[in-house]
Amino acid sequence: MEKDAKIYVAGHKGLVGSAICRRLRSEGYRNLITRTHKELDLTRQDRVEAFFQSERPEYVFLAAAKVGGILANNTYPAEFIYENLMIQCNIIHEAYRARVKKLLFLGSSCIYPRECPQPMKEEYLLTGKLEPTNEPYAIAKIAGIKMCQSYNRQYGTRFISVMPTNLYGPNDNFELETSHALPALIRKFHEAQGRDERRVTRDEWEKCVVIWGTGSPRREFLYVDDAADACIFLMNHYDESEIINIGVGKDISIRELAELIKEIVGFEGELRFDTTKPDGMPRKLLDVSKLESLGWRSKTSLREGIERTYEWYRKQWSEVGG
Repeated sequence: MEKDAKIYVAGHKGLVGSAICRRLRSEGYRNLITRTHKELDLTRQDRVEAFFQSERPEYVFLAAAKVGGILANNTYPAEFIYENLMIQCNIIHEAYRARVKKLLFLGSSCIYPRECPQPMKEEYLLTGKLEPTNEPYAIAKIAGIKMCQSYNRQYGTRFISVMPTNLYGPNDNFELETSHALPALIRKFHEAQGRDERRVTRDEWEKCVVIWGTGSPRREFLYVDDAADACIFLMNHYDESEIINIGVGKDISIRELAELIKEIVGFEGELRFDTTKPDGMPRKLLDVSKLESLGWRSKTSLREGIERTYEWYRKQWSEVGG
């Protein structure tokens, strides 16, 4: 990408989009185009069409999406499939019509089958059944991948699709009903640290934090600024239609993650696992050998990333008086 190129970051207020903007600016890209949801509803085809024809961006980072954890995916499946399909279809099609030089579509590791061999290689896509708790979201993302590939094949576009692992960091969603596991745990431990969260167990009152599921599922977590760095690296160095994974190549159990966050926050109570709640996929670890062969590796350790995220959360929490 040329330093003075017009770059549209869709979803610039979100976790990934905001990190991409930070990274672009730090690397000297100044001609960034952004729109809030109020300014541009990406589910409206006519408005997206007018935006692209007016602004004519040269590069597009498609980071806009409706995202959430198990509870949100289970509660709002229609919203997850509809909104994501509409956003993707509108942006990808109008990027083609506006002759965008290159587009990067952000998918998700949930596109892979529930019983996928580990670590998950790019070629495992569509080789088995999806995890039921996030199937509508996964199907939308798979449709986005296939749309990019189809436009490349028919129209000769340069649309690439990247599959990030679980991301976290500043500007994450910390609402307990809609957030992913890591930010939800940060909030739970922080709030438990600030007040007595008491549960009755065997006639005794004990301070504890309740965690969904058994704690046994294993997940991979990538700090969002590293993910943004990988996206810009791939925009500049990757041109294949085939998808490419973005991750760290290491995972951790939810129980181990909870213990780590507990230590970072300084919570001294107990952990309780609500086994009546779903676990989701048993394991989600990406094979990142393809990305590493291009010369990119993550730089931020999980502890360092969580410490930075918690520091950001505490600052935001104190500012709103939460």
